[in-house]
Order: sequence, then C-alpha cells, then structure tokens
Amino acid sequence: MALPPIDLPTYGFVSLGGVTTGLSLFAWDFTRWWTSHKKRLAPKAMTDLAPQILCLSYGALLVLCAGGLIGGAADWSLWGTNQVGDIVLVYGFGGTTPTVTRSTQLALTPGGHAAVIIITVVIVAVCSKRGFRWDFVRQILAGISLGLASSIAGIVGWAVAPSVSWAGDYVMGLL
Repeated sequence: MALPPIDLPTYGFVSLGGVTTGLSLFAWDFTRWWTSHKKRLAPKAMTDLAPQILCLSYGALLVLCAGGLIGGAADWSLWGTNQVGDIVLVYGFGGTTPTVTRSTQLALTPGGHAAVIIITVVIVAVCSKRGFRWDFVRQILAGISLGLASSIAGIVGWAVAPSVSWAGDYVMGLL
C-alpha cells in the first residue's frame, strides 16, 4: 500500500545571499580547523576535518530530498539562509542578490532517499552519544545552502547525490 505524499510547499532556489551564507559557515569551521593544525595532512588533522565534510555533504543531500518533513525542513532552512545572506548583501554592502540555482535539478532516487534516512539516524545517534554539536549544525546548513548552487560552490550536491542514490539503490536492491 503506497502512502500519499505530504504536500508541503517547496522553495527550491538559492540566491547569491544563500551561497554567501553557506560559504561563510563553511569558512568559519574550515578556518578554525586550519589554524589549529600545523600538520594539516596528518591522519589526526584529517579525522578532525572529516565530520565537517560529511555534515556538509549531508546538508546537500537534505536539500535534494523531494519533500516530506525532512525535505520541508531543509527547504525552510534554505529560505532562512537565503534571507540572512540577502539582507547582509543588500543592506550591509549595497549589493544585489540574483538567483544562482543550477538549471538542471538533481534528484535522489528512492534508494537515495532511504540512504538519507539511514544517514539521519547515524547523525542523531552520534549527537545523542557525544552531545549537541554546533559545528555539525553549521556544516549541515552550509550544505543546504550550497546543494543547489550552479557554481563551483554547488559541486558538493553534484558529486554526492548520484553516488548516494546509486549506493542506496544498490543496497536496497533497486538496481
């Protein structure tokens, strides 16, 4: 028996302000990581950076969800980061904020959606064991902001979505 989808309104585009917000959130944690490690390619330094990159990728996957509660929350977060960035660019610097959404949308397959659910469970489990982490929240918001961008900033969504969709389809037996 197939359940009907929840019809939540979707936002679906990113402005220059949203990309600016996403890159700023990423730059915050990356700069802190960079200045705290002298041997940046050492395994210890890379293990400190890995959760940030994984949360950034997870955020990009969230914004590519087709809808539902998780997709709606990601859409709402994208709207918020767009608004914050737009306000700073327009009122803080007198700039403009054109739309910079890629022209072709990426979409997750059903197996990709299942993989996002499993990744969500893993992130909740990690946070329940180690406590709430603002660095995870910043990188998830950065991924949400950058997942739909058409520039090099959007490479995270372009690179992660097909591989997660393929892996989810393969594991779930849809291939």
